[in-house]
Amino acid sequence: MRFHSLPESKRYAEDEAEYAVVLERYNSVLDELFAGTDVYVITAVWTTEPDVPAGRLSTGYWRSLLVADDPDPEFRTYYHLFVTRLPWRRGCIDDLLRDVADERVADVLITDTRMQRIHHPYDGGADVFLPTSEERDRLRDRYADWLSNHPSGL
Repeated sequence: MRFHSLPESKRYAEDEAEYAVVLERYNSVLDELFAGTDVYVITAVWTTEPDVPAGRLSTGYWRSLLVADDPDPEFRTYYHLFVTRLPWRRGCIDDLLRDVADERVADVLITDTRMQRIHHPYDGGADVFLPTSEERDRLRDRYADWLSNHPSGL
């Protein structure tokens, strides 16, 4: 299910009032999913090198994946994943969410520790994956005004 960060599907905030709306929407949905629990915050770095970027091994390095296994080493692509576990509380990752909203950071996932509920913020909104259609429908109905009007839901 996809939620938009700003009214009328506006993609980018232009002032502090709009940033407040973006963060309120992100945090409201995140509270619904994770209040009172620990979460994993997963971030990623794309590179053409198999080695983890310098200085990142001490910042929650989890694993690396070969994404594009081209015979030419120059065109191979690696995805280095970093994870932090923290108790969820409203506002605890606002700096990261603001960077996502400004497209300075991408490929972020917030998930419960069993990885059954996933919140994937992006510039313009967030995709949410839930384990049951009942949970999905409750969240959809609660935040119906934040959904896309497009027939595909995107």
